[in-house]
Amino acid sequence: MLHIIFIGFFVVMSIITFFTMGHDKSSAKANKRRIPERTLWNLAILGGGIGAYLGMITFRHKTKHMNFRIGFTLLAIAHVALLIWATPLLADL
Repeated sequence: MLHIIFIGFFVVMSIITFFTMGHDKSSAKANKRRIPERTLWNLAILGGGIGAYLGMITFRHKTKHMNFRIGFTLLAIAHVALLIWATPLLADL
């Protein structure tokens, strides 16, 4: 049961981060109030790395910023690796 909660957390955080990236991109196009970069990083670090990466690719958002491209890619890889490593361990508990 714990492994399902663990996976669910990453899924929810990734969905939230993905849509936050989309909202920020649409705000940028419309010259409206933007979401602070710190918020995007915090969401990505707190479990939304996969969503941040997918949002960056899907919405073509922050792709010119090398620190976002590298950071979101590395976070996505780290989160996938963490899910692959920890899920079987948590399933045994």
